[in-house]
Amino acid sequence: MESSSFFTINDEQIELSQVVNYLQVSGRLNQFINDVVKQYILEKEIKNRNDVDISTALIEQAIIDFRLKNQLTDQEQFQNWLTNNGTDYGTFYESVSFSFKLEKLKVVITEPKIPEYFIERKIYLDRVVLSRIMVSTRELAEELQTQIQEGGSFEQLAKEYSLADEKTFNGMMGPISRGSLPDILRASVDGANMGELIGPIEIEGTFNLFRLENILLSSLENVQLKQSLQNELFEKWLGEKIENVTVKLQVS
Repeated sequence: MESSSFFTINDEQIELSQVVNYLQVSGRLNQFINDVVKQYILEKEIKNRNDVDISTALIEQAIIDFRLKNQLTDQEQFQNWLTNNGTDYGTFYESVSFSFKLEKLKVVITEPKIPEYFIERKIYLDRVVLSRIMVSTRELAEELQTQIQEGGSFEQLAKEYSLADEKTFNGMMGPISRGSLPDILRASVDGANMGELIGPIEIEGTFNLFRLENILLSSLENVQLKQSLQNELFEKWLGEKIENVTVKLQVS
């Protein structure tokens, strides 16, 4: 295959083969190829579907909104912006259109799968807030347990005895994914009431008392969470598509 001029730098022609070499030397060739393959797959998928069409009115309104937001209402200003960004109106229009179609494609691909995926992931999406006192012996943990049951202050004992960093915060830990809890602790947490003392539980050679402070249950009504799951599912779908693509680099 004959080498071809890709662009010029200071009037010097840069061949496509040299561009590839630069990318190889900089360690960015694989990422470049991956980006090209992704775009190829997405554009082909969008082109072959009839359920991701977007009205021209929506696209044109989006462009108007963009120009207003960026103070590009003057046609000459807008044209200068396009030139400075290495594009023209037709390409810019296609870019806006593609972004809308991509978002619609994400919805079409993932919407039927989200409820089941949410259930699979729920153990990791639900979070619990715990307070902890970590000590080095079971005897001390049991003694502190007795003191708390008899009215002693969990917070004060955490400050005095706990080996964990959160002792500074009266033993309170930040929200923790329920799925990341050790099995023995998760089972106890699942059966506990709010404010209940849990333990002592041995974890990695330490003995721990926990108090359940709060349970933060996940829900698909959370728009941000649903969007995150949608993105995860779409990336999985795209990754599977990429795995089935054969790429041959033909640059001499």
